[in-house]
Amino acid sequence: MLGRWTQAVLWLLLAFGALAGRAHAAEPLRLVPGNSQSSLTPFVAYYHDTNGTDDAAAALRRVGEGGFAPLPDGNTAFGFQSGAFWFHARLINQDPAEPRWLLLQEYALSDHIDVYLRYPDGRLWHQAGGDALPFHARSIRYRQPNFMLTLPTGQPVDLLVRVQSQSSMQVPLMLYTPSAFAELSRDAQLAIGIYYGILLALFVYNLVLWLSLRDPSYGWYLLHIGAFGLVLFTLNGFGFEYLWPNSTWLADKSVPLSICLALIGMQQFARTFLELPQRWPRGNWVSLGLIAFFVVFGLAALQLPYRISTPVVTRAVLVGVLWIAIATVVVLRRGYTPARLFLLAWAMFLLGTTVFSLLAFGLFPKNFFTEYGVQIGSALEMLLLSIALGYRYASLRNENERIVSEANVRLERQVAERTQALTSTLAQLEDAHGRLRDSSRRDGLTGLYNRSHFRDAFEQLLRDGQAAARPTTLLMIDLDHFKAINDHYGHLVGDECLRWAARCIGQALRPHEALLARFGGEEFIAALPGYDLDEAVRVAEQLRDALRSAPCESRGRCIALSASFGVHQLLPADDIASSIDAALQAADEALYSAKAGGRDQVRTSAPA
Repeated sequence: MLGRWTQAVLWLLLAFGALAGRAHAAEPLRLVPGNSQSSLTPFVAYYHDTNGTDDAAAALRRVGEGGFAPLPDGNTAFGFQSGAFWFHARLINQDPAEPRWLLLQEYALSDHIDVYLRYPDGRLWHQAGGDALPFHARSIRYRQPNFMLTLPTGQPVDLLVRVQSQSSMQVPLMLYTPSAFAELSRDAQLAIGIYYGILLALFVYNLVLWLSLRDPSYGWYLLHIGAFGLVLFTLNGFGFEYLWPNSTWLADKSVPLSICLALIGMQQFARTFLELPQRWPRGNWVSLGLIAFFVVFGLAALQLPYRISTPVVTRAVLVGVLWIAIATVVVLRRGYTPARLFLLAWAMFLLGTTVFSLLAFGLFPKNFFTEYGVQIGSALEMLLLSIALGYRYASLRNENERIVSEANVRLERQVAERTQALTSTLAQLEDAHGRLRDSSRRDGLTGLYNRSHFRDAFEQLLRDGQAAARPTTLLMIDLDHFKAINDHYGHLVGDECLRWAARCIGQALRPHEALLARFGGEEFIAALPGYDLDEAVRVAEQLRDALRSAPCESRGRCIALSASFGVHQLLPADDIASSIDAALQAADEALYSAKAGGRDQVRTSAPA
């Protein structure tokens, strides 16, 4: 009899537990005033549709039949799974001031996400998302899938979310008011921006060192930083947002491809830093084999399904990092002291990637440290690697200094003499190069800038004017009746007149900080930064008077010169790409108007 009572009590306890679990799963999420964000995890029940064939009606029937179960230990990460996962929660909006809420799926790589809302009147609302759709299909331009929900006040609404993906099944769902989401996106962008700022600073710093030292280790370290930055750029959803928003194929293939590229950079950098070919030849062959595997698998990932390539390459990350740690230990035991910092750096990276990989396979719950463990570990790893590179370079420098100090005095003197000779030669070459570069920009007759250099400098002048919101005015100058001077006095005298005119124009325009050049023949061109049309006309009139006031003296003759001027003004709002040729054309037309009107005058491109 006692046994039957015991059995009955156990059955009651089991039934009570089942009811409690169902009650917990069916507990609604109440969106109350003052609560601008809520996690759906405590209120979500799920169902694994292994065949991926159920529709919304079938899922709602399962909800009514109690076929959904609470999340296991509140964990929203299920690893790599086939089929589809359905998630259900009941929402009651008790905040009349916030009828619109944003549902955010805080994992960027889900392929297909279908969101359904069943309202109390039976109406069913649906929206699709995920990176299998173009980026513009999202409610808000954001790196993670999001859906704008309209929730009536005080009425229970059933939320269904269907997720089917070849990537890791991670479904952390959050609800935000629009203002709360704006703050979230701002803070998230700042935190990630700091991380990428660290990567960029390390990249630029080591790029300068690589260009200065030409040490291959720095070059492979740059590849490692760039490739791993691309990996995280892809995993965080920024690649789909900024680089290929309309290519779902690239969104699918970018993860395994970028990881393979990063692993190639990691292995090659480790080989050169640890000097494996000399210090551990067998280990070097293993590293080369891994590099060959990552190259082949990266090419194969272009054809393999995502559900195959991504789990394999995710495991390969752990293998690759673990092998580098093993090689570092071996080289360190053989007396290579720079490997100490290298080992510490890879320990940080190994920890971060291990945590991230275990999260991808659903073995760790999703939280701040598991989600951003790879960023934290990689930032520490790259900082330590940068220090290790500096330490390695310092060690090599000290070794070189020791070798040099042991060399004999004669060799040192020869090296110093040859170095001095080489430095002198390089300085002479650099000086000659500078003179040649400046000569290529100058007109051989007048010494002014030539037409080609003027165009390049004028474009930069326009950009500076746009930045300072100031106009720029163009002067086209043509010496009057110059052909008659050549015909009457000869070309040598004509050349002297051109040189005299260039000096006169240059002296007159120097106080105005003008850009002056010989445009061709007897034509000159000048740009006046910050001058409007009226001011430029006054400058042109002064220049016209200066040319007429004193004749050119050549071979005992006094030759009077005059010039015609065309003036055109460019505004800061003008488009630079299309306005340069148009400005030259307008100034040239104004010049021809001055010549047609009798010469020795100033005309503008503005209508009279």
